[in-house]
Amino acid sequence: MAFNSRGLVIVVSGPGGVGKSTIVDALVKRDANLWLSRSWTTREQRSGEAPDAYKFVTREQFEQHIADGGFLEWTDFLGNLYGTPTPSAPEGKDTVLEIEVDGAQQVKQINANALLLFILPPSRQEQKSRLHGRGDPAQKVEKRLRKAEDEEPIGKAIADYVLINDDLGETVNEMSRIIDFERKKRQT
Repeated sequence: MAFNSRGLVIVVSGPGGVGKSTIVDALVKRDANLWLSRSWTTREQRSGEAPDAYKFVTREQFEQHIADGGFLEWTDFLGNLYGTPTPSAPEGKDTVLEIEVDGAQQVKQINANALLLFILPPSRQEQKSRLHGRGDPAQKVEKRLRKAEDEEPIGKAIADYVLINDDLGETVNEMSRIIDFERKKRQT
């Protein structure tokens, strides 16, 4: 599937519990030139999770959207489907995709100019604590931690930048600096 964007395509990826959603929300609030493409998922909404964190759909709705060619990328992650609808950012906006490592690989194959920012937790223990803190049951936490072990080497290999989210404010500042740098670099 072709995906042409006049603006910068920024892919924020990393294992569960590194703070991707929190970081991306802060970036989009800070930078009026960023537009977040909301992913679809078949997983249940977590207790306390914002209703617009994802477009929550049934497996049948998701599969129909696949059949219709409506996704830029999609993946089966621990038994749930996640996908990015083909983005259509407003004029003058850069697109932000907050997606899994598998999706980041797919986007990079479609758009070699996409900017991949890979986020890591400061430690596996902190990641575990964050996963528990957001309400994931113990069994899912363990699955996500095991999955992170597989994802991290791939994410690091395909990323343009790797950041450790040990301080949210500093991580958001660093990502803003990277985005500004990449915008300027690509304008020349």
